[in-house]
Amino acid sequence: MSDAASANAWRGVKCLITGGLGFIGSSLALRLVEAGARVTVVDALLSEHGGNLHNIAPICNDVRMNLCDIRDEHVMAVLMQDADVVFHLAAKVSHVRSLSNPYPDIDINIKGTASVMEAVRKSKRDIKVIRTGTRGQYGAATRLPVAEDAPTNPKGLYEISQLTAEKILQMYHSVHGIPCVLLRLTNIYGPRAQMQTSNFGVANWLVRLALDGQPITIFGEGKYLRDFVYVDDTVEAILRTAVSDACVGEIINVGSDRPSSFLELAHTICRHTPGAQIVFTEFTPERKAQEPGDFYSDITKIRKLVGWQPVTSLDAGVRRTVEFYQRERAHYW
Repeated sequence: MSDAASANAWRGVKCLITGGLGFIGSSLALRLVEAGARVTVVDALLSEHGGNLHNIAPICNDVRMNLCDIRDEHVMAVLMQDADVVFHLAAKVSHVRSLSNPYPDIDINIKGTASVMEAVRKSKRDIKVIRTGTRGQYGAATRLPVAEDAPTNPKGLYEISQLTAEKILQMYHSVHGIPCVLLRLTNIYGPRAQMQTSNFGVANWLVRLALDGQPITIFGEGKYLRDFVYVDDTVEAILRTAVSDACVGEIINVGSDRPSSFLELAHTICRHTPGAQIVFTEFTPERKAQEPGDFYSDITKIRKLVGWQPVTSLDAGVRRTVEFYQRERAHYW
């Protein structure tokens, strides 16, 4: 276990995770409990958002759980009275759906974030906030790899709302002195993600297609590049940046500078799901409107600040993902 997740760093620390029953939030909760933290998970269990009680089954007796909405400022105010660190992961995260109905993204990602930060401010306690945003805040890459100083020209309301949420944290940091760490996550995949719809996370959805015996559908020729990062590596990055004073106030990429094409991803899934086949299809109008082309992250900054880089190969990560859902599919299909 790394220093970031060691007992010395986290034992007895009171951690609040918004979106704590979701994909990354539950994975983070598992690691924090293992490291001796006192964990409270907050989740509204909104339909199709990925919240799943089974995600924390191994630690259900070791965490406090509050089924509430981050937009409820009164509940947030109460919860902040017993928090040392807030991991703000709750968000509306469907790129495609924001094109047809942007209002939930605006309400949850912007109003919800303001609710969380107001509760932190009013608590008058020394609380650090770590927020996970998205690489979509950049929009199409103007140069590769994409560093944190790249222009932000997001192509959808989801990404705009996430960028706005990031700006809210920057304001609370600069004006109110609340220590904040601002992460921009790339294409995360692995166990405990929702598997009921294709609107959240392409890598996991392609795994579902393969496990269901359906063709793995690739848009275009599958040549676009992405930096797929396994969820355990992502959690490690979150934890390392959370304990680093050097990361306070910083925007930091969590990605990989070794990208893979969608076709390579599909072939990797096929290796671990015998009988799986690949088919090619044209982009739907919605997906084409948001397709940024090649994208992969410059992770020089996080490497220098905390020594992090992803260590799980695409092959190993896909294998573990397939094995997890083969065992646990009844809880996710």
